[in-house]
Amino acid sequence: MTVFSRLLPSIVSAYALQGVLAAIFVPQANEKYYDLGGALGFLSTTLVSLYYPSLKAKLWDRLPVPVPALTTFAPRQLLATACLGLWSARLGSFLVARALRAGGDARFDDVKHDPPKFSAFWMAQATWVLLVGLPVYTLNALPPAAHPPLGVRDCAALVLFAGSFLFEIAADRQKSAWRRTKENKEHEEKFITSGLWSVSRHPNYVGEVGIQTGIALLATASLQTAYFPRGAVALAALSPLTTYFLLRKVSGVPPLEKSGDKKFGSDPKWLEYKRTVPVFFPWGPKE
Repeated sequence: MTVFSRLLPSIVSAYALQGVLAAIFVPQANEKYYDLGGALGFLSTTLVSLYYPSLKAKLWDRLPVPVPALTTFAPRQLLATACLGLWSARLGSFLVARALRAGGDARFDDVKHDPPKFSAFWMAQATWVLLVGLPVYTLNALPPAAHPPLGVRDCAALVLFAGSFLFEIAADRQKSAWRRTKENKEHEEKFITSGLWSVSRHPNYVGEVGIQTGIALLATASLQTAYFPRGAVALAALSPLTTYFLLRKVSGVPPLEKSGDKKFGSDPKWLEYKRTVPVFFPWGPKE
């Protein structure tokens, strides 16, 4: 089995799970568990990518092989799998809890009662699961013995992942705390401008891009081995590039900025916030 053919189970896994979830929740017009579906997609597809060869041998080929212990995998496989799993579990649980508290997810107000469109969102999520997790799925397709030892690049990748992960958590918690105090009428601010939100208008998204960049960087050494054709490392780049494009240009920043302009467009504080605080990266442009 070639390395790239081993990606097929991951592709099937990503789309199959979202298809099952769509079959359950689209008829109900229920969007509350959409983000949970994304988290489960990452977790299940990552496990499929890691264990598929042994499961195929055991269940399909009927060979008397045991399910491999974690110690049989390469350290890079375990680290990348753990990073992707930790991020997806944390983000998925956070978003689902937020949707349940709010009684729904406003992103789907216009589509959840239109089954074809709502189904398309679930399939789009499958594509997101596939592209963002691609560095890890591809990494896990490589036999454990073929992975090079961890080096300085991998240490830098883990530092970037950890720092970005904490950055995203801090941004989310700061906004949640701000929202609670507003609900308790402890302040009358219309929008958050403190903490990390004073250096970026969307710091949680900045953390997200850093997380995927760290995971992709962790995969690059293995993707540059002789098992892969030249240029395969570009597969790893798809993850942070896709993440940045979606957040910065499609489903993240644009609708939030548009919503802010609609709510606070004439407010001098909002105009000053937009004039002085970068829209994305703390060192980036204001627009």
